[in-house]
Amino acid sequence: MFATLSDRLADTFKNLRGKGRLSEADIDATAREIRIALLEADVALPVVKEFTAAIKERARGEEVSQALNPAQQIVKIVNEELVEILGGETRRLRYAKTGPTVIMLAGLQGAGKTTLAAKLALWLKEQGKSPLLVACDLQRPNAVNQLQVNGERVGVPVFAPEPGNGVGNPVAVAQASIEEAKRTLHDVVIVDTAGRLGVDAEMMQQAKDIRAAVNPDEVLFVVDAMIGQDAVNTALAFQEGVGFDGVVLTKLDGDARGGAALSIRSITGKPVMFASAGEKMTDFDLFHPDRMAGRILDMGDMLTLIEQAEKVFDQEQAAKAAEKLAGKGDFTLDDFLQQMQQIRKLGSMSKIMGMLPGMGQFKDALANFDEREIDRIQAIIQSMTPAERDNPKLIDGSRRLRISKGSGTQVSDVNQLVDRFNEAKKMMLQLAKGGGLPGMGPMPGMGPGPGAAKKKPQAKKGKGGKRISGNPAKAAQQKAAEAAKQPAGGNPFQVGGEGFNYEDAAANLNLPKGFDNLFK
Repeated sequence: MFATLSDRLADTFKNLRGKGRLSEADIDATAREIRIALLEADVALPVVKEFTAAIKERARGEEVSQALNPAQQIVKIVNEELVEILGGETRRLRYAKTGPTVIMLAGLQGAGKTTLAAKLALWLKEQGKSPLLVACDLQRPNAVNQLQVNGERVGVPVFAPEPGNGVGNPVAVAQASIEEAKRTLHDVVIVDTAGRLGVDAEMMQQAKDIRAAVNPDEVLFVVDAMIGQDAVNTALAFQEGVGFDGVVLTKLDGDARGGAALSIRSITGKPVMFASAGEKMTDFDLFHPDRMAGRILDMGDMLTLIEQAEKVFDQEQAAKAAEKLAGKGDFTLDDFLQQMQQIRKLGSMSKIMGMLPGMGQFKDALANFDEREIDRIQAIIQSMTPAERDNPKLIDGSRRLRISKGSGTQVSDVNQLVDRFNEAKKMMLQLAKGGGLPGMGPMPGMGPGPGAAKKKPQAKKGKGGKRISGNPAKAAQQKAAEAAKQPAGGNPFQVGGEGFNYEDAAANLNLPKGFDNLFK
């Protein structure tokens, strides 16, 4: 979503690198580039002016002039200001003290309210709540049916006493849903309301009537993040006509410029509470301003990645794989396949890699990544026999031909998978035992792991390349034998040895004045 903005900001910061001090011209040029980047991303002009003014004021202050690295300090300022205009802190849902919590969704038709209602219901269900979906969009064709299908997908019941398609009273349905929730012991009610292609009086009046009928604890304005500047105008119209407590951004996975996310919070004063970034029902989460700012500046979003991994990863399987890598068993192709399947649960590889810091420079490669590669790997491994998965060394030429035919791939694909698995296994075992990558020595700060074998002390080399035993007694014998082989005087230069008078020798050296004291 913020690819264009991220690229422009990255180019701007590159120009500051290597400068020990920023001049007034540098600050003005940086602010101008940031201003252009924000305008190109469809951020509202008043927000752009306020943002760039804050950056220029702070850039001229002591925090930059006295910094060891002014460029990094500018990045820090931009990050903090981005967090501020995105809302500052994460805003969470308010739950009712008594009775069911009522959440009302409002917005234009096509923003994705009905799909988002099911996503929100699933998210609440994962939080330990018992949500009930309510079909109050009785105008749009098949809106009620769509909500019922989505409710079935996420395992949440749907209250839909009216068929819709222009039939039924949405205000009466909303009122009846509260009693139904109390009767069936649901603690959260999600009301999906009707939208229009544009803001009109009829839609606003209906939304007002539903709000008055159910007295919601939260009114969420659902907006398509891809509609740019018009998102702000629509938000202002809804704020004046109905009023809302928070914003939900949908379609954040699109290729638009994403200025709506940076504009709505500043202009309406209402926080962005949730973000939807995909077609799957699980592609939905709380909106964290600090994490979104990190993504925009290509700093990554490791916290979100860790949270998603904790949800989908099987802890028992992960522990078993770690034990095998530590030497307690053999890491097989079956284990490798299980790890790949768990990673697949996180979503697309492009999305996962995009959350890592510094991956913005590989944006084109990530965009062209073939997600079917994991399917091919899975097909190849599943075409092997259990014995072949446990011991890939068994896979000879004829077996590789059979596996390639069974998986619908080429023999070269099977060869590549086996070779990559063996190399990956070597590296993982090396790291698990506390070493570094092959050929690079141990990792800094890491001692040998629990599975690392103790090395026997090697014999030291003496002069001339001959090895000296590690046994003290044998080493003494070797030294004595070497001394016996040397010429008289104890060494090859006939100097020293037993009975040699070092004081007389020093006196005969005829040293310059002052140096003779060295031998006294």
